[in-house]
Amino acid sequence: MAGSNLKIDVRRSKILDMLRRDGKVYVSALSRELGATPVTIRNDLAALEEDGYLVRMSGGAILSAITADITVDDTALRLRDNYSEKKAIAKAVSAMIFDGATLFINSGSTTQCIAAELKSRQNLNIVTNSISVANTLADFPTFRVILLGGEINPKYGFTYGGDAQEQLSRYKADFAILSVDSVSRDGITTYHSEEAIIDRMMIASAGHTIIAADYTKLGHVGFTRVSECTAGIHLVTDSKASDDDVSTVRDLGVEVSIV
Repeated sequence: MAGSNLKIDVRRSKILDMLRRDGKVYVSALSRELGATPVTIRNDLAALEEDGYLVRMSGGAILSAITADITVDDTALRLRDNYSEKKAIAKAVSAMIFDGATLFINSGSTTQCIAAELKSRQNLNIVTNSISVANTLADFPTFRVILLGGEINPKYGFTYGGDAQEQLSRYKADFAILSVDSVSRDGITTYHSEEAIIDRMMIASAGHTIIAADYTKLGHVGFTRVSECTAGIHLVTDSKASDDDVSTVRDLGVEVSIV
């Protein structure tokens, strides 16, 4: 067993090494291996989560996209931006999902956070074009995860194109959970034109649409329009969102939750 007086930075480095190796860690095992109390380990996990390196779950933590060698793409790097806001949004979105639901989830750093939070649910069916989301959820025993086939955008880690669209057209979902680049009076937009049609199809085939967007995404216009801001869309954003931006989309009929 490692000495109980391991320096904090050394101990946390060892935790990250174990995460990279195993994909998940448990407080009890870390406590034994590192010679630290469970309270100390939980504090370590909380600090590492705050920095965006992992996502805590009951009894331990799982690998975040940032820490995984195979997913160090732009989405993984952007996960650090406004991480605390994305984490709060993710918790709120997860609380809206009922056990047994069927979900469409697109790509993005915020939906990556949401995927980790969804592990508090049971018996979910997930259809996604995000490689990171699929990796996060695939080994959860009560989940069925379908990764859409098609062409791959290697920089942002998502699939798109005719094959992905044809496969997506076979499914219906209770919720479409979407990460987007901007929400404004001009609508919901994204910089990725090749993914926009996937987003539109998810909205059209879902009973409810949840847009997960932190305060930096409000009031701007992206390259490609996904949808108008209308009734039937639920925006979940954080408390840093400006009153003007929130009022603008509410006036268009969008339901807004601020966390």
